[in-house]
Amino acid sequence: MKKIDAPLITLNGIALNFGGPPLIESADFSIHDGERVCLVGRNGSGKSSLMKVMAGIIAPDAGDLIIPPNVRVTYLAQTPSLREWATALDAVKSALNADQADMEYLAESYLRELDVDPDRPTETMSGGEERKVALARALISDPQLLLLDEPTNHLDLPSIEWLEKTLARLSGAVILISHDRALLERSTNRTLWVDRGRVRQLGSGFARFDTWREEVYHEEDLEKQRMDKLLAQETQWLREGISARRTRNQGRLRRLMDLRSERASMRRRTGTAALNLQSGEKSGKVVVDAQGISKAYGDRILFKPLDLRIMRGDRIGVIGPNGAGKSTLIKVICGDLTPDSGSVQLGTQLRTVYIDQNRNLDPEATLMEVLCVSGSDRVMVHGRPVHVAGYLQDFLFEGRDARRRVKTLSGGERARLLLAQQLTESANLLILDEPTNDLDLETLELLQDLLGEYEGTVIMVSHDRDFLDKVVTSTLAFSADGQVTEYAGGYSDMLSQKALAITQNASKSKAQTTSTKGSQRAKKKLSYKESKALEAASLQMEQLSEELQQLEADIADPSLFERDPNLFQSKIERLGTLKTELEEVEEEWLRLETLKEELESSS
Repeated sequence: MKKIDAPLITLNGIALNFGGPPLIESADFSIHDGERVCLVGRNGSGKSSLMKVMAGIIAPDAGDLIIPPNVRVTYLAQTPSLREWATALDAVKSALNADQADMEYLAESYLRELDVDPDRPTETMSGGEERKVALARALISDPQLLLLDEPTNHLDLPSIEWLEKTLARLSGAVILISHDRALLERSTNRTLWVDRGRVRQLGSGFARFDTWREEVYHEEDLEKQRMDKLLAQETQWLREGISARRTRNQGRLRRLMDLRSERASMRRRTGTAALNLQSGEKSGKVVVDAQGISKAYGDRILFKPLDLRIMRGDRIGVIGPNGAGKSTLIKVICGDLTPDSGSVQLGTQLRTVYIDQNRNLDPEATLMEVLCVSGSDRVMVHGRPVHVAGYLQDFLFEGRDARRRVKTLSGGERARLLLAQQLTESANLLILDEPTNDLDLETLELLQDLLGEYEGTVIMVSHDRDFLDKVVTSTLAFSADGQVTEYAGGYSDMLSQKALAITQNASKSKAQTTSTKGSQRAKKKLSYKESKALEAASLQMEQLSEELQQLEADIADPSLFERDPNLFQSKIERLGTLKTELEEVEEEWLRLETLKEELESSS
């Protein structure tokens, strides 16, 4: 794809208004080749609408959208539809452009990597499969500008990791809306924040967002304090009697009126949802004692015999590919399904709340009908009546939203409504099936804090790596062959333990080989050639690490792209190559270092 030095897209004074306060007041920014931009903000702040403007799907109420005619823009919607194509392969191949006539093989390759049957009929696809195919369509089109709106929704962890690696290799620019903090932190180098009608800009990726947001809020608070102080002074002056100084002070009076108007027009920050988790009566110390449980459907094994004991206060994460059997395992654990083998003993005094990923809510029902006792405007919250308008405000709805129908809600609003519905009862066992889908970052942060303080037991299916790391105490991981393995800690801890197990197994295998050959070769140390190779690998690792640190520091400089776009692009490309080189050298060093330790220990 030919590199484009001019901006790929420019927004000048873009405004959007759907009634009420302006959704976007005036957006001004440009996107250049090579940039990886995260577009963040609260649910309902206007992120998706702004992205649809960039995609040319909706027209702004004011401002100019400038896209050069040679720039190819590809947009992935939150809810893609593929029904116009018969199969997954047909859908992906249709996205190839005129310059890619000889690249049909790539369509099947992408689908295989995403574990989707190329011949799968689109009309029978699950939400996760449809999302994978839509992703493959977007990526194969080789766009100069790729717009991704919540691409990880309904994706499993292997697919999210595949997306992360593919984005790192992709040329052109990417604008990404996502609640997946790990993906945003690893894949972006610039941030656009939609906040109360404004689009704020940060010349760094999402890793700096939290700190920057607090800095912005702190400056706002100081400005409000200064304005409130000035208003108080001017109001006092007004009370002291303007009549005697009417002629010469009309200008000051007008400035006071303008100041009041400005202060009144300042849009207050949206609060955080007031989620409230109550565990109620304690359960028994042992919540679940499962011995040798397994489940299969025909020839398809979901999980092999598994022993599992869950204690009061445990927070268990369940991960694995879509369709592996995660939800089935939870239902077996909780006694909703009978295992093919083994037994499940549930603890005493259990009160369970199950929040399902399907979020089955009547689309025609109003929010009041979903929450309230029939014919009432009251919600029973932990045994006491609360007016529905006040309760909805705790979950970031307006009081007037009580009469809205479910079908008018966004994905994030549906997620919050389901939380509002399910959290009215005390529970000492909380089961969450994909709780993070569609939640904004602030609500996610609050939910993870609440789960951390929750005194009951949590079993949670999730593909959100950051959320798992911050919440769970142990992880159940499904493998392709139906084996379920328990690891202490979250997702990152699981990866570390897997790597350690591989190293230990390799060391054990090599030690056995060395022992077997001991009678043939009395070798107690590395050969001269191996010793030199180990020294060289160690030195090369140090040099590559230093270069990597310098490259990352250079790329993090927000002014680099403006000074020299070609240098910026070359550093991005070198960074990817360098990481691969470093991994290869580290593997060689580990092999030689392990061999050295084995030989020394056998002497």
